[in-house]
Amino acid sequence: MSLIVQKFGGSSVADAESIKRVAKRIVDTKKAGNDIVVAVSAMGDSTDELLDLAHEVTPIPAPRELDMLLTAGERISMALLAMAIKSMGYDARSFTGSQAGMITDAQHGAARIVDVTPGRLRDALDEGAIAIVAGFQGFNRDTKDITTLGRGGSDTTAVALAAALGADICEIYTDVDGIFSADPRVVPKAHKLERVSSEEMLELAAAGAKVLYIRAVEYARRHGVTLHVRSSFNNNTGTIVYNPGATSPYATEILNGEPVEEPIIAGVAADLSEAKVTVVGVPDIPGKAAQIFKIVAKTNANVDMIVQNVSAASTGLTDISFTLPKSEGQQVLTALTNEQANVGFAGLQYDDQIGKLALVGAGMRTNTGVSAKLFESLFEAGINIEMISTSEIRISVVTRADTINQALRVVHTAFGLDSDDEAVVHGGTGR
Repeated sequence: MSLIVQKFGGSSVADAESIKRVAKRIVDTKKAGNDIVVAVSAMGDSTDELLDLAHEVTPIPAPRELDMLLTAGERISMALLAMAIKSMGYDARSFTGSQAGMITDAQHGAARIVDVTPGRLRDALDEGAIAIVAGFQGFNRDTKDITTLGRGGSDTTAVALAAALGADICEIYTDVDGIFSADPRVVPKAHKLERVSSEEMLELAAAGAKVLYIRAVEYARRHGVTLHVRSSFNNNTGTIVYNPGATSPYATEILNGEPVEEPIIAGVAADLSEAKVTVVGVPDIPGKAAQIFKIVAKTNANVDMIVQNVSAASTGLTDISFTLPKSEGQQVLTALTNEQANVGFAGLQYDDQIGKLALVGAGMRTNTGVSAKLFESLFEAGINIEMISTSEIRISVVTRADTINQALRVVHTAFGLDSDDEAVVHGGTGR
């Protein structure tokens, strides 16, 4: 008998028929002799719809009340799913995040898990029941308030439960057949990856791949949880996200063995959620960059790429550019403007019409010519590069937002990642 944690996203439980289909899949897994814990998202795009509703009521919703509102979506889907399973003759019990023991810090809207105490889930499993847990939500012991985990919170819930319960595998069900070499909505010829290392998946998630969220991948890597990303619309094997040297026997059986050698390129990802800030006319003397980024740090903004130009010999001034989420752009501009006289820079430029493309592959460590091929493919397509950043297994570039999809397809083709068949997206809007 295996203990399996399954997570179903919003598109998998978008309506009554979808919920019944998911319930049948869960029951089939139970019939096979497994213990099952399920983390479930809100139906369809209902979380986004609740957010839109909140902003219609007030431009700046109170964080505590917004969390109370948003957790309603998962409560609806968990209860409906439990009802559907019970109608099939199997015991199922639904639990909110707090009932399931998801203990978080007090940060509303982006809480982090500090402990998982799944006592009630263990009791349910011991009594032969299927445990259904509302994803995305938790509870703070000090304030006694409900919290939410932010985007991708249901993925994080599932991984945290798998780690706490010692599950054999955590299955993430979605609206595509697994993790692809690029977003199949943008690159129809993207191919499904049989396996990808947690290191590569971290880079892809950080670069904008939406199939898994970075916090869930980080948690899985830290706690040794093996993930199986697969479609809720068929029974096909999906993609195993493995920790090298620690793949579970369950996952090894699915893959028919351990990986032999890492591919040069695992995939390409794109992100349109970032903006670029350029601090113009910075005195090129020690300490100025530190001043600037201390100011940025006080806003809690998440800086991604940083580029400093060579200073002009005639003026002794330089420009420093960096990227960050668009949602954090205005507060950073305000903070820098307030300190302009102290730092001594000439001005600020803000550009929210950029796109970031990242090429990821563990094989980059031991193969040459990857950068040259990337830059040549973009040059031949007439796409200009504005910023470049690298790690051991990733190369990221910033281009214009209106060329990012073309860049994604061009680079995907250049590295021989195109499949002969078009990828199938079974549901969801990609919103």
